[in-house]
Amino acid sequence: MSDSESTFDKLKGKAKEFGGKATGDDRMETEGQTDQLKAKAEGLGEKAKDKLGGVKDSFSGKKDDNA
Repeated sequence: MSDSESTFDKLKGKAKEFGGKATGDDRMETEGQTDQLKAKAEGLGEKAKDKLGGVKDSFSGKKDDNA
């Protein structure tokens, strides 16, 4: 999942949560909160994956092309 997809999912979750609060729909509000947490977890997973890749590269002697 890319950063833009994660951001979109967070915004979609916020909109659902807001809509649920505005209409008194507890289920929609909860779905929005869940969507936000899911997007955050996926984003953290991607960051961890990137960090582990960097550690792996440092042990294998690979250089980062972006540095």
